[in-house]
Amino acid sequence: MMTSTAVSEVPDSEAPSDQKARSKGSGGNLGRYIIIRLLLIIPTVFILVSMVFLLMHLIGDPITAALGGRLPPDQLAERIHAAGYDRPIFIQYFEYLGQLVTGNFGTTLTTNQQISDIVFEKGAATLELAFYGLIVAFIVGIPLGMLAAYLRDRWPDAMLRVLAILFYATPVFFAGLLLKLVFSVWLKVLPVNGRASPRTELNLQFLDHPTNIYLIDAFRTGNPADIADVLTHAILPGLALGLLTAGIFLRLVRLNVIGTLGQDYVDAARSRGVGEFRLVRKHAYKPALVPIITVIGLQIALLLGGAVLTETTFEWKGLGFTLVEFIKARDFVAVQGIVVFLAVVVAVTNFVVDIIAALIDPRVRY
Repeated sequence: MMTSTAVSEVPDSEAPSDQKARSKGSGGNLGRYIIIRLLLIIPTVFILVSMVFLLMHLIGDPITAALGGRLPPDQLAERIHAAGYDRPIFIQYFEYLGQLVTGNFGTTLTTNQQISDIVFEKGAATLELAFYGLIVAFIVGIPLGMLAAYLRDRWPDAMLRVLAILFYATPVFFAGLLLKLVFSVWLKVLPVNGRASPRTELNLQFLDHPTNIYLIDAFRTGNPADIADVLTHAILPGLALGLLTAGIFLRLVRLNVIGTLGQDYVDAARSRGVGEFRLVRKHAYKPALVPIITVIGLQIALLLGGAVLTETTFEWKGLGFTLVEFIKARDFVAVQGIVVFLAVVVAVTNFVVDIIAALIDPRVRY
């Protein structure tokens, strides 16, 4: 009896320490995962920066590309020498890497502006547009994906799947032109272009330390007319950009909800008389969001790429619109700086999304 008691007490006394060890091991796995993902950013950004640098220099020196034919040959050669573009390319490359480490993206050739200043001002507009696109993608894609899963293998499900393909396959600029034609030209209910009306933009300029995110600055003015004006200007660009990602979310949510509905715990709830709609809403919805969070990181690059076309279509003066203007001016120093900044944003965003996914679903860490 004494031996039996002693043996039975051992697991009880060791259970807390075992539990702590497992908890510590889980935390260690998460910490190791974060460190690995953080270290992977360095080679990723390095490869992206190297590719952009080499591609931009395949066209020759940027000064000749931007100012060739506008300056006499002697002045052009003098400016090339002053900028150091007549030196070996590997020296220019390592010098450029040194500038990037200090946060210096260079100076534009056509406007003589610091690219970091342009990124700060115009990047806020692109960030705001990407936010609107994500909101549209969530509002449209997730509910329709749940509805398709609820009505699976019926004609509404087939129609929603076709709709998802149309959302994803339609070019952003074409969707933008259609939206402008319907809501701006025919119905005349929404603005055609711009981020805000001239009156609202003038009001926002008088703010102290504006964020360049018009929605935040409009709330800071405390004027409901400014807020409404900014939001009405954001509807069409947000729809054009967001429907692209909404198609992906719709199919992904549908697939994962249907997969979750086949799990044993869902069958047990169904056997207790729980309705199908309640099963989708209560039991299958949250597990289906984990892949969505993981995919968001991949969609950031898609949103930024789509933002270039969306900003051009709606004259939304963000980084995409500015990038196109610099390409037209053949200012490849500015193009290089903006593209490198966007690459860094995509890499960092993917890192953040990976960490969030690991916190939600421990299986991601392994």
